[in-house]
Amino acid sequence: MKVTITDVAKKAGVSIKTVSRVLNNEPNVAEKTREHVKAIADELRYFPNLAARGLATSKSFLIALIYDNPTPNYISLIQRGAIEACREARYHLVVEPMSLVGAASYDEKVKLTREVLDRLPVDGVILTPPLSDDKAVLAVLKELGVKSVRIAPKNEMALPCVGMDDETAAYEMTQFLLSKGHERIGFIQGHVDHSSAGLRYAGFARAMRTAGVDVVDDLVAQGDFSYESGVQAARELLSVPQEARPTAIFASNDDMAAAVISVAGQMGIDVPCSLSVCGFDDTPLARVIWPALTTVKQPIYKMGYQATKELVRKADDLSGNSQILDFEIKVRGSVTALK
Repeated sequence: MKVTITDVAKKAGVSIKTVSRVLNNEPNVAEKTREHVKAIADELRYFPNLAARGLATSKSFLIALIYDNPTPNYISLIQRGAIEACREARYHLVVEPMSLVGAASYDEKVKLTREVLDRLPVDGVILTPPLSDDKAVLAVLKELGVKSVRIAPKNEMALPCVGMDDETAAYEMTQFLLSKGHERIGFIQGHVDHSSAGLRYAGFARAMRTAGVDVVDDLVAQGDFSYESGVQAARELLSVPQEARPTAIFASNDDMAAAVISVAGQMGIDVPCSLSVCGFDDTPLARVIWPALTTVKQPIYKMGYQATKELVRKADDLSGNSQILDFEIKVRGSVTALK
């Protein structure tokens, strides 16, 4: 027979109302009681009916992750973090791709956003770059009264967000390359609509200026965070006479850095002996390519987790607080000292 809320209450020695409060993350329950009831519910494998919970609380217990991002590794980690936080709170995650980058106008973006949100009865929305800063998306969310937490926005506004210091991270990675004797450093920029792309380039340029090294325009290539754009940028930077090539390339994410390593291999350029390569994100890809990629470890999983926790924890009272998470430089085999 299917386990009921009455069974949980009876075994836990509490009222049905207390079980309901615990499972719906309501206040005014002692932490010890909350943990005890959750343990009993897990033991009995009790999962409250989502529709019934919604009728009782006027909530859907659904969180939406809405994205428009060409990097599957990045979105996958955000999603995993969000799913973990949803499971802890007994919510469910809805993942919705929404392509707005090519939208012709503000009104068209508004229309597309409304179409998505009209069919998603969610309690809150997680926005990833570049949607984190999209005025049309934010306007529709405000109009519909849907709570949101933005990941890595450029404009903090009066909305909660989770991110990291992209500029400082890129600055420190560039300093690391300079410390290895590299001065002809190529840089592959990310998508122009992503705020992090500009911040990462700013950090790179600041480190070069601080070291008294010029940023050479011919060594800066435009990408869009996709592997394919990394291939094109790498060919642009490496298809020149050897004396004009960079001795190191810093790509704005791991996908484009992996593309650099692939193109270098096709061209007979040894990584890292003849070309050092580094990336940004520390997605699983960074550890499976050869040589393993030196990269900035961005807390992507944790950003998805924390954004969801914030939505669930304060669903009725979201403030504009921002959370800045730590990063780490991961040194692996794709960078060596210039000989």
